Amino acid sequence: MILEVAVLNVIPGQEDEFLKAFSKAQDIISKMVGYHSHQLKRCIEHASQFILLVEWEKLTDHTIGFRESKEYQEWKGLLHHFYDPFPTVEHYTNIEKADESLISHI
Repeated sequence: MILEVAVLNVIPGQEDEFLKAFSKAQDIISKMVGYHSHQLKRCIEHASQFILLVEWEKLTDHTIGFRESKEYQEWKGLLHHFYDPFPTVEHYTNIEKADESLISHI
């Protein structure tokens, strides 16, 4: 399982419109191959900042399957004009067994 993490900085004053558009966009992503779940969270300290967490089966389900699809063009049209700057998107994987070298740095 892969976790996509996107920090979304919405242009101040456009948060309500962004949330309306996201309610439509989430239907698009939820139908993609390899999609498992998503959460959109709003920052308490900065009301125009959101974080999107999407679980994918494989990295390529997001980077190729979704981003190279016609559905992505619809997603992009609904959401991308709300961002400034454009989102940082990174991918994470689970650590199955605690690694002693990681724990020693905590």
